[in-house]
Amino acid sequence: MAATHSSPVRLSDTQHLAAEAAAKPSAKPIGDNSFNIAAHGLRGIASLMVFFAHLLGGTAEHVYASNAAYVDGITPFWNFGTFGVCLFFVISGFVILPSAIRYSPTEFAARRFMRLYPLFFAFSVLFILLNATTNLYPETNNLTSVLAGLTFLNLLARTEQLTPNAWSLTFEVWFYVFMAAFVFLAVRRPSKLGLAALSLLAALFIARYPIALYFLAGGLIRLAHDRYEWVSRGHHRLAESAALAACVFLSTRGHYDYHWSDFQNAEVPLLVAATALYFCLAVSRNSLTALLLGNRLLRYFGTVSYSLYLVHPYTYFLSRAAFSHAHLFTANVAVSMGAFIVVTGAITWILTHFANRTLELWPYEFVYHQKIYRSTAQPSAARLWLALNTKRSAWLRG
Repeated sequence: MAATHSSPVRLSDTQHLAAEAAAKPSAKPIGDNSFNIAAHGLRGIASLMVFFAHLLGGTAEHVYASNAAYVDGITPFWNFGTFGVCLFFVISGFVILPSAIRYSPTEFAARRFMRLYPLFFAFSVLFILLNATTNLYPETNNLTSVLAGLTFLNLLARTEQLTPNAWSLTFEVWFYVFMAAFVFLAVRRPSKLGLAALSLLAALFIARYPIALYFLAGGLIRLAHDRYEWVSRGHHRLAESAALAACVFLSTRGHYDYHWSDFQNAEVPLLVAATALYFCLAVSRNSLTALLLGNRLLRYFGTVSYSLYLVHPYTYFLSRAAFSHAHLFTANVAVSMGAFIVVTGAITWILTHFANRTLELWPYEFVYHQKIYRSTAQPSAARLWLALNTKRSAWLRG
């Protein structure tokens, strides 16, 4: 459910809760209000955006490339769909801070591992086996690429990630490393020198990969959300709608790789700013987004979003190959694409649901005996931060 901050939490209570969590790192966590209806629903929307981007863009590139009307017609939707990855990064920055504060660095890493790795590893192994057989991606068909991909070191090794879409998971993992290090050096073992070094490394990372600005925006929005009542409560639906319209318009204008050269186009920094503004307004408990995305269907897609993200490239390739072999991509683009979307969507949903239950949810819930998504009203990330280190975090209270 949406986060609430209207009732003050006594500092002594949060100190007691933080001490209890530190004393029992493996016990059920004290939690926070990190579950957010809008953020969860947007996670599902983002996964669907990427899914349809691949269906439309993939067929425009490999099936109907000579059909200029089709290519031109779907290009804005293709661009908008790929923007879903950027939305994922903002969401990640928003939701990961409470977890980094709540758990010790060791348990935080262990929980992140169980949350991401089983599903990632299964599809990476599938990719390795298929690629070894077909050699469709020869640049990753070697031991260096395989080891770098499986350990999320492909950015350092300058190799490609393995299973399709997993390139963004490498960024996610490095975001987690920076966030955990920041919490450790700012709160658990405060060190000005350590923070300075970490800030330099983070700046270098952003300088190399500007797309990380989305993750940074999500983290800052989390702090503002937990500190300021006007942010968490919200009632700015007109501004929220305008910011969303700006995001949609700007994201459809082009496909961006987020190199600094892209920022010479004024639309790119405007898109980053509009996304941050929209998300900040959307995650408030009275937002229009929370109202629209709180239904069971979108909550379901939010829950299966990670599985859908990794499953659908395979179902897309399989369906496209089957349709091409059966000559079902005809001159009647509307009928052909309609059938293709329905068939691919059905296969994808079945396999996504199975992967979500067996490879995503089950390993984590088996180890930690708790659900991944929990909607309980408990101390906010900022208040828990203050409880962990009141004096050194006085700047949060103003």
